[in-house]
Amino acid sequence: MDKIIVHGGHTLAGTVKISGSKNSALPILAATLLTKEPCVIHRVPDLSDVHYMLQILNHLGAEVERASGVVTVKAEKVDTVAPYDVVRKMRASVCVLGPLLGREKEATVSLPGGCVIGDRPIDLHLRGFEALGAAVRVHAGNVKVFAPELVGAKISLKGKFGSTVLGTDNVLMASVLAEGTTVIEDAACEPEVVDLANFLNKMGARIEGAGTPQIVVEGVKELHGAEHEVIPDRIEAGTFLVAGAIAGREVTITRAKYDHLAAVGTALEACGFNLTRSNGAITIRPNGSVGSVDLRTEPYPGFPTDMQAQMCALLATARGDSEVTENIFPQRFMHVSELKRMGAAIELDGATAKIRGVNGLSGAPVMASDLRASAALVLAGLKAEGETEINRVYHIDRGYELIDEKLGSLGAHIERVKV
Repeated sequence: MDKIIVHGGHTLAGTVKISGSKNSALPILAATLLTKEPCVIHRVPDLSDVHYMLQILNHLGAEVERASGVVTVKAEKVDTVAPYDVVRKMRASVCVLGPLLGREKEATVSLPGGCVIGDRPIDLHLRGFEALGAAVRVHAGNVKVFAPELVGAKISLKGKFGSTVLGTDNVLMASVLAEGTTVIEDAACEPEVVDLANFLNKMGARIEGAGTPQIVVEGVKELHGAEHEVIPDRIEAGTFLVAGAIAGREVTITRAKYDHLAAVGTALEACGFNLTRSNGAITIRPNGSVGSVDLRTEPYPGFPTDMQAQMCALLATARGDSEVTENIFPQRFMHVSELKRMGAAIELDGATAKIRGVNGLSGAPVMASDLRASAALVLAGLKAEGETEINRVYHIDRGYELIDEKLGSLGAHIERVKV
């Protein structure tokens, strides 16, 4: 198990390339199960979650080759059972249910693991499958779905805290081979859903409306192989912009899409930072001290829940008081107690973090609890005086490709240590 040590107080400057999106790559890789023909996926990030997905595809019978960010998958024959030992490390493994159900009309997948950030049920996924005509059984930790045939239907995916991204992905993949027309209401609008839909359309699917709350799918008999490039990771992009805000003189990210992270850009500008854009590059520069701001996480295009922890780290040393309200996963504040160990003044009031800006943070040993909390602690360490030791960084390797090397290239004094 590794830990990351950050020696704070060093200024960041320079340029960093943003990797392909984890949250696009995982369902797109799962979607390759929908065809017997080869699929070639470019800009697949080198992450532990991606490694787990490739292992799942291998277990299900697919031939997988990987070289320099390019993954080729040929699923000529597939098994329909993904047991606990295969899927336990990653929640996104549940997204193989949709393509297996669509292609083979049955699938058995163990309930998945992943980050501990509160309850993230898959009931909306299963409700969507049932609307398409599948029977659903949940027993002994396994989900089994099966149907003699799938028939298009009108499906609502609205949940207690908004639309479900993985649920939209899953139902979309199941419906492309269903008979007739499927209308997905209250669909997630995230760019990653659009990326998946674009890939499926390249495979021969007939999908319209991705990126809006209503997606219409005309079922087809079969899909064929396709080649696709994964979109940039907007959460990695946002995280490096916050790194530039916390400790940067002038930090530029490239291979980024500003329209995918406009809410993050707006929040940083509200804090007093200057952002400029040019040909897929975004540069952040300081403009005096950090100003306070109130934020509420919302479904896309609102402020993303996956950037909430990083903004808490930034606002810990802002002028005045800030409030950050978590509307997607109300329990997603595991990072707060660790930031307080570093001197942050944060109190929780239900699903709201009330942050009183302090003059500085102090390095301390801290424990990563989930993927984005890990990133927040690294960012706080950049600002802190002294040494910050972040333990259990296997979380950060799930979603950030070589974060220590990328920050080091910008001037951070950061090292990874085997323990």
